[in-house]
Amino acid sequence: MNYIWEVVGRHPTGQQPTGAETIQKLCDRVASSTLLEDRRDAVRALKSLSKKYRMEVGTMAMDHLVRILQTDRADTETLGYALDTLYNIICSDEEEEPEENQQKQEDDLGAQFTEKFIQEPDNITLLLTLLEEFDFHVRWPGVKLLTALLKSQCAPVQGIILVSPMGVSRLMDLLADSREVIRNDGLLLLQQLTKGNTAIQKIVAFENAFERLLEIITEEGSSDGGIVVEDCLLLLLNLLKNNSSNQNFFKEGSYIQKMKPWFEVGDDNSGWSAQKVTNLHLMLQLVRVMVSPVNSPGATASCQKAMFQCDLLQQLCTILMATGVPADILTETINTVSEVIRGSEVNQDYFASVNAPSNPPRPAIVVLLMSMVNERQPFVLRCAVLYCFQCFLYKNHKGQGEIVATLLPSTIDANSISAGQLLCGGLFSADSLSNWCAAVALAHALQDNLTQKEQLLRVQLATSLGKPPVSLLQQCTNILSQGSRVQTKVGLLMLLCTWISNCPIAVMHFLHNQDNVPFLTGQISENLGEDERLVQGLCALLLGICIYYNDNSLENYTKEKLKQLIEKRIGKENFVEKLAFITKHELYSRAAQKPQPAFSTPEHMLFDHEFTKLVKELEGMITKAVLRSSEEEKKEEEVKKTLEQHDSIVTQYKELIREQDSQINELKEQVALLTSQNEKLQNTTTQQFSQIQQHKDQYNILKLKLGKDNQQTGNQAEAAHVNGLQPEELSQLREQLEELQRQNQLLQTQLTEKDSLITRMAAFLFSSFTRLLIFLCFYILHNFPFNTCTFFLSYPVFQGEVKTLLESKELMEKELASATSTTAIMQAEKSKLQQEVQESKKEQDDLLMLLADQDQKILSLKQRLKDLGETIEDEDDLDSRDQFDDDDDDEEDDEECDE
Repeated sequence: MNYIWEVVGRHPTGQQPTGAETIQKLCDRVASSTLLEDRRDAVRALKSLSKKYRMEVGTMAMDHLVRILQTDRADTETLGYALDTLYNIICSDEEEEPEENQQKQEDDLGAQFTEKFIQEPDNITLLLTLLEEFDFHVRWPGVKLLTALLKSQCAPVQGIILVSPMGVSRLMDLLADSREVIRNDGLLLLQQLTKGNTAIQKIVAFENAFERLLEIITEEGSSDGGIVVEDCLLLLLNLLKNNSSNQNFFKEGSYIQKMKPWFEVGDDNSGWSAQKVTNLHLMLQLVRVMVSPVNSPGATASCQKAMFQCDLLQQLCTILMATGVPADILTETINTVSEVIRGSEVNQDYFASVNAPSNPPRPAIVVLLMSMVNERQPFVLRCAVLYCFQCFLYKNHKGQGEIVATLLPSTIDANSISAGQLLCGGLFSADSLSNWCAAVALAHALQDNLTQKEQLLRVQLATSLGKPPVSLLQQCTNILSQGSRVQTKVGLLMLLCTWISNCPIAVMHFLHNQDNVPFLTGQISENLGEDERLVQGLCALLLGICIYYNDNSLENYTKEKLKQLIEKRIGKENFVEKLAFITKHELYSRAAQKPQPAFSTPEHMLFDHEFTKLVKELEGMITKAVLRSSEEEKKEEEVKKTLEQHDSIVTQYKELIREQDSQINELKEQVALLTSQNEKLQNTTTQQFSQIQQHKDQYNILKLKLGKDNQQTGNQAEAAHVNGLQPEELSQLREQLEELQRQNQLLQTQLTEKDSLITRMAAFLFSSFTRLLIFLCFYILHNFPFNTCTFFLSYPVFQGEVKTLLESKELMEKELASATSTTAIMQAEKSKLQQEVQESKKEQDDLLMLLADQDQKILSLKQRLKDLGETIEDEDDLDSRDQFDDDDDDEEDDEECDE
């Protein structure tokens, strides 16, 4: 305290200042001092008083400390003192554990100061900015302060950080800090930041958090690492749990494959440290998060596939069969393997092939079932084994058949222990928990599998020497009637309800025993205690199943007679009330939440998750079946038959309409193809028309030239020039004319074929629709009475299909009309082109005759000139001389222009 008195000044002797007065003077010093050293000393003094006088410092100095953070950014030492002081105000770090009331008061005080600090969101933004400072004395206190704020007021601080620019990215930089203290506290900060906020979890994941966290886990020694590994795993759980986006990102990034080395264990597994047990437990939970039943089925299946392909499942099975593994790790491993194989056929087949390292080797399923029916094993372990067995049989008809096969007489091996023998042993043991577990396990072997329900009826049990064997079904009812404990009764009743539901043959076998129905009615009608009311409800469910799935094959126990028996001995209302008690039970709603059996004590183990689904499905149907009269049932059956007939007729018409629709689609494709070909033909015709026009223009030019030659027969040079060029042009014109004639003939043939095809398709479409509509109307009018016809014609599916057909017919008629008009246009253009070609051909013939006459005249003129002694020059000399003369003429014109 001497240092503080030096800062605030000495008081006269005998006047000791109070803590509040001292803090007030220090606050005044912080607010008024102009020298940095004075402010630093005052903040340091406030820091030393902040733990003892937390209330006073927080009330009077918080605003001054925030102002220090804003103004003295250059002085890292002062910043560090201010951040430490704020941390002491927000969070109480007492070495001794305070009492419960005192702890509550301190938490409330911290929440009040946190709320005051975050009233200005800029304070959090300022704190995030300070975290960019690399100085240890600023960064570390800043991390601790922000963590304390998140612990005290998580949601508001998360909201401020989320909207702050680059807020989450700045915090992610802490994981890259080379100083382990800051990195480790950064992990704690991110743990608090990602709690319950999906948006922040996604941002952190896409900031490469998975890669960095897995690197830290590897650097720290994986499962053999310390508390840092635990912090990394807790952060990973925050990022992945209930976040499908991050789970998909984790899987797509191939991070599942990087988890395999975590589960490598040696031969000697004794002496595991508490930290290793904790780390491995969290690693197993991380695997379970990726394949949890609450995830979407597609995401779970892809993760299960990846875990099998990277041998992660094989590694988990190795731990499962290893010796010396701690009990809680073994239990969590069983639960993890359960969810990795649940609903995955490939993984279930692999698990069925796993053998325990024993002599002789035994299947892992048999070894696990031995633990489940052993009453000396821990309760949580037995629950885990039951869950594993349920997951192995979930949607696994092959596995269900293998389990039931071990109970059939033809497959029993007296020299080995099978799964079926263990289940029967547990079903009839003296331990009620073993009875319940074995009954539920056997019920899962029958779940949604009619074949195995019928096969299990063949199982015969030897009761004692000298007595004939009894069926497994009868033995279960015998145990029920012997007055066993409630847990055993509940387990056996759940097994019987699952067994005979949706299996009329099993119902007949159950009713064939004359004692079963009187036992059930007696149980339901009695006034029993609270514990027995659940048994009464299950007996009512079992009797209701016998009514609902009864095929009336037994004359004494038809549906109607059983309902009359209920009405006489129990009363329909009383029966429904007893049935409804099942879903009102507290443990029923708890078991319906998730597939894994989660019970605090063995006495609470009454309901199975899959059985709750069965009750929810059957309760309403059984209630209706019991309350409904025989006349209502007959009417309902008649309505069902009528609807089935109507449905069959509608199905036939649907098939017919599908066929017609497929034909229409094929015709549409052909029309589209013909339309495209027609467009190509039009383009080709247009090009040919343009070529013909060009040839006509050339012809006109040549005709004009020939006309001039006839007027000026004395011009020898020009006549010689025409004579030199004309044969080449004539040959080209002849070739082009022949080619155009061939193409025109080809186009005419193709157009004729397309016209005929379009005509045939239109006729076929029209006739098909006409036949369909006539047949449909004729069938409805002549085969149904008026009211049935009205009902049938009002059937929504039929009306929709007919409407679709009519619309398709109108569309096809429009397309046909368009194609017909296009064909007519093409035919007109074709006739026009043919006429023009004929005219062009006639003009070409006239031109050829004129050219021949001109050629004769030129030859005669040349001959006369030779006879007169004139020299006839070559055509090339005439061309060059003409060019020279043209140049002279141009020069003379230029001179005249200059003058």
